[in-house]
Amino acid sequence: MKNRRRGLALIFNYEQFDPDLQMNPRFGSNTDCTNLERSLKGLGFDVRVFKDYKKSEVNSELDKATKEDHSNADCLLVVYMSYGTRDKDNVYAYDGKLPMKTITDKFKGTECKTLVRKSKIFIWQVCCENEEEAHDAMMKRKTLAGPASVKTIPAAADFIMCYAVAKGSFSHRHIEKGSWYIQDLCTILEKYGNSLEFTRLLTLVNREVAKREDRTITNQGIKTKQIPCFASMLTKKLYFQTK
Repeated sequence: MKNRRRGLALIFNYEQFDPDLQMNPRFGSNTDCTNLERSLKGLGFDVRVFKDYKKSEVNSELDKATKEDHSNADCLLVVYMSYGTRDKDNVYAYDGKLPMKTITDKFKGTECKTLVRKSKIFIWQVCCENEEEAHDAMMKRKTLAGPASVKTIPAAADFIMCYAVAKGSFSHRHIEKGSWYIQDLCTILEKYGNSLEFTRLLTLVNREVAKREDRTITNQGIKTKQIPCFASMLTKKLYFQTK
């Protein structure tokens, strides 16, 4: 990619929620955010971080990004770290549900002309938390585990969707070190981000996360594992080579 800029990276990070939602804090998410911001800046991204934003604020920031000129940028990257919903189509902002499709659709070619034929990367660190297992894990190992609650979203060309968990897997988040997925993603980006093609990077992340094993025993008497996944609609190879 020979554009002057790497591009914009938006990180929406949620640790706390409106008390009326009665949702547990996502301890460890701030660590994920700090590590991810460092990794993305190291690859040349212009990183903007938004913490515990309301739905209207999320939409406002996304709308601002769609109106910017991305002509001289290689790509766009959006990270969303929060809870998902059991219907698998929504993520939570501070004050309630936000459709995932609403987020992705804002960057289709019809809405953002200067991103046409440019890669749009979405990273979803979201899961629907099982409170009983989360409580047990927190007490024993300071690790939170919840079953996967996201599914692959149909998207236009040049989109790639990266998910912390495949359906039926668990998403683990340490209350101090952060989530398994973001930990391994940052490690791989910092080690190979300037040399390997992006889908190869994601495959390495999948492997590293899959090698982990949580020692907490579930109600079914088994140890929990995690496997991320990604769905690529890219039409060309994607590299973050040093500019």
